[in-house]
Amino acid sequence: MPDLFEPKPRYQPLAARMRPTTLADYVGQSHLVGPGKPLREAVERGQLHSMVLWGPPGVGKTTFARLLAEECDARFATLSAVLSGVKDIRQAIAEAQQHQAQTGRSSILFVDEVHRFNKSQQDAFLPFVEDGTITFIGATTENPAFELNNALLSRCRVYVLRKIESGALVNLLQRAVQQDQSLKDANISVTEETLERIANAADGDARTALNLLEIASDLAPASGDKRVIDEAVLSEVMQADVRRFDKGGDYFYDQISAMHKAVRGSSPDGALYWFARMLDGGCDPLYIARRVVRMATEDIGNADPRALQLALNAWECQERLGSPEGELAIAQALAYIAVAPKSNAVYSAYKSLRADVASMPGYDVPEHLRNAPTKLAKSLGHGAEYRYAHDEPEAYAAGECYLPEEIAGQRWYEPVPRGLEIKIREKLAHLAELDAASTQRRYEDEG
Repeated sequence: MPDLFEPKPRYQPLAARMRPTTLADYVGQSHLVGPGKPLREAVERGQLHSMVLWGPPGVGKTTFARLLAEECDARFATLSAVLSGVKDIRQAIAEAQQHQAQTGRSSILFVDEVHRFNKSQQDAFLPFVEDGTITFIGATTENPAFELNNALLSRCRVYVLRKIESGALVNLLQRAVQQDQSLKDANISVTEETLERIANAADGDARTALNLLEIASDLAPASGDKRVIDEAVLSEVMQADVRRFDKGGDYFYDQISAMHKAVRGSSPDGALYWFARMLDGGCDPLYIARRVVRMATEDIGNADPRALQLALNAWECQERLGSPEGELAIAQALAYIAVAPKSNAVYSAYKSLRADVASMPGYDVPEHLRNAPTKLAKSLGHGAEYRYAHDEPEAYAAGECYLPEEIAGQRWYEPVPRGLEIKIREKLAHLAELDAASTQRRYEDEG
């Protein structure tokens, strides 16, 4: 009879059961640990250095760190920046010092989500990284240049872990079906095409791919002596969205950046692709609509003023109609602004002006431009000699200056020779000629 009080074996998900035990079994990151790569050679020499592993979830940052410790015969200790504070850091350091004194073995301290530590917590590692008490390995999904202290970054090398390619994920899934005892006991039958669909849905995340396979194997109906993962099972598993779209994280901004750059590069297909990708990942369409308005002003501007109106209309459609009708309006606006003539002249002028105004003195408003609502203001000369443009030829007061005298000749807005700004450029050139003629006449009259 089994002992009812004997503890049952702890359940481990498939992703944990398939965790590799050697670098040879590690999936992906061949650009870091492939034959002849500097990190691989450093590991083989047992000369591991402190590092930061930067990459998306599910690419194996924790597993990677564990394998490095195994290869270098180092003690492996972990901290989670979500759950730990300075007290925990000090305890981990003390344990590393004690272990080194007793055994002579060094320690690798792996800090998961290290970007969540504040400056003082990150600073707590510095002396012990410096004196070799620990080899520091931090893992982050966020850009370390923005999230980590320069002092800590200067003592570490940053390695970028990439999303795992679909083919590598298929190989991992095949290995799981062939080697995992639970899947072998269930006699799971699955085609390579089905595994490819699971790999594509996992979007470069090995943990997600294995989780999907395990869920599908649990749902697979018996067919003779096998349990078959068929189309019906796969559809049921795939009904939940598993795409990666980390709102507020680097992947969020990377995709927005890609869409904006596709618009700037006049690629409607590129712009619509990234739009669809963001929607597929769960991005709020209204956020994208706001970004489209920004693109219309920043990259099209006065080369085609209709772009801004179309972008605003798309935003309003999304607010009024919701999905999917509103999304179609956003797509229409995206395609239009992608092929519209481009000009960043207003954007560049505005940025330059903001910088110049911040660095210049606060020049007074010239007398002729000042408001004169009272007799006192008029007696002080406010508005004197102001020329009313509508009373002038071509409704233009040639030679009049609308800037402080100290910067009277400064120009910021330079229309580009594209779209409607061709006409604006011609108009400004004509007005400049009228100014020059007016100035010449004034000199002649004064001479």
